[in-house]
Amino acid sequence: MKPLSRLLVSISILLLIPSRVAASANDGWVAIAPGMEYQKFTLPDPNNVFVTRMDRNNPGVTIESSIGQGRLSGGPEAVSDMAQRYDQAINYWGGAWGARNRVVVAINGFYFGPPEEPDGVPWSGQVHSGWYAKRFWELESGSGFAWKLDRSAFIGECITHPADKQVVYYFHNGELIGSQPFDGINVPRDRDQFILYTPQYDASTLTDGSDAVEVLVELSRPTLIALTSDMTRGRIVEIRKGLGNTPIPFDHAVLSMQGAARAKFQGYGVEEGDEIGIAQRIKNCNGADSPDWSNTYASVGGAFYFLKDGVIQDFSDDPQANVRDPRTAVAFNDNYIFFIVVDGRDSRQSAGMRIPELAEFAKNTLGASWGIAQDGGGSSTMVVNGQVVNNTYCNIVDCDRHAGEPAEKLLADLAGKFPAIRTPDGGRQLPVEPDQPPQLDADGFPLTEEYYAYRADAAGTTLQRLVANGLMMVVVEPKEQSSAFRPADKVYTKDLTQVRLGPGVNYRLLALIDPGNQVNVLDHDLNGLKAKGSYWWKILFDVGGQGIVGWATEETLTIPWLEFLPAVLR
Repeated sequence: MKPLSRLLVSISILLLIPSRVAASANDGWVAIAPGMEYQKFTLPDPNNVFVTRMDRNNPGVTIESSIGQGRLSGGPEAVSDMAQRYDQAINYWGGAWGARNRVVVAINGFYFGPPEEPDGVPWSGQVHSGWYAKRFWELESGSGFAWKLDRSAFIGECITHPADKQVVYYFHNGELIGSQPFDGINVPRDRDQFILYTPQYDASTLTDGSDAVEVLVELSRPTLIALTSDMTRGRIVEIRKGLGNTPIPFDHAVLSMQGAARAKFQGYGVEEGDEIGIAQRIKNCNGADSPDWSNTYASVGGAFYFLKDGVIQDFSDDPQANVRDPRTAVAFNDNYIFFIVVDGRDSRQSAGMRIPELAEFAKNTLGASWGIAQDGGGSSTMVVNGQVVNNTYCNIVDCDRHAGEPAEKLLADLAGKFPAIRTPDGGRQLPVEPDQPPQLDADGFPLTEEYYAYRADAAGTTLQRLVANGLMMVVVEPKEQSSAFRPADKVYTKDLTQVRLGPGVNYRLLALIDPGNQVNVLDHDLNGLKAKGSYWWKILFDVGGQGIVGWATEETLTIPWLEFLPAVLR
């Protein structure tokens, strides 16, 4: 019996095609959004290949990266849930905060978790909405696909981070008073280290405050990869001595220092209100000309750099490259960015591709000049307009091993083997039993709880593996703002009010305020900004002399006398 997921995939693909759009002139491509098209290729070997392409010359679309649960500290999530997380969230496209993502396409990203990283943490690096949020591994053959603010694209190779080019500069009254190299980005801080934390790490720095200082900095833009001449500028909001676990608002960073690094910082006499500058550089590690990473907007790690300037690379000596497996890849030429997902583990429908076959498809069928693979296997997933379009079921379960078994039985077996954890929409996440000793898979990976984490939909017919990050094709929706309040207004909470670290429910909850409390609307350029279906305001709420600063929705706030006006006059 065919898995029900195949039928659901076919139905979902049909649902993706609005009645007002049609396939391009007999070439099989179907418009799924302005500047984006989709096509399923059915190959005779057999293979089902799912491809979306984005017009590089359309200014209304862009590429963005996604982060599982919004935190690089470790939080795997289904690709469809990541797409939902970032849909209608604000971005930095165009060089300013405020425009919104309409997520049209999402794919899984790079490998993650053990043995190279903790559970749920992606391997190598990541750039998200302009933030250099996780450093790429050094001395690797492929540092990943990268998309820049000027709409250029490249694939990085072996890179380094020169220690003298990862520097924070301190300014007092406009004069440089000191500088200090930092040791890492969004990683746990060790003794005597200086670590830079950005909002992509977690809700806070998760650090110990002993012998430490943490400096909260409000930034003018994300911490872009930028040289000293174009460094990211910011203002010191708070210097927290002997304190850790500092919350990280969406437009802030935290400079976290302990031991010798703390002593060096304090020796400069830096004060609250002073300015800082953050400069970062990525350099080719072998001395050859390298792509300019400056102003990279979105990137994740990659492997099997299979297509370079139209030349298919040789992977004949790599056993992993020559297995027919599900695959995920990014390719491009001068006109298009392509997302590619190949299904596998089902010899009757789609057996999977070897890396050389993937390269040939990208070059000869799609016309790509450059291409690199992402994580494959059970992780390979493509979501288009909210629907999973490929057969993730066979990629995960391996239909060749369970030929003839109904999908319902296999899913029931999974649910019986792994304790079910309910998700808010009635779905299930299925981790491994915690009492069982770790086993190793065929590649030597320990079968930890994170390894065996899946998400089943409420109907129990579709599985997705939870992954750490991904890439998305996004329609950029314009910035919208409300003028309902002003900083001088006396504003009160009319409902239980959530205060978040940024404008959007994709940012972490900071506090709850009961109805009937007065809050102060703070002066901010993004006040009244529309995100995730609401208008957001930056507010200050005083609790026992301690101020809580964050973002709240317009519908939970009110000016009392306005409630007595007819709606048409408000």
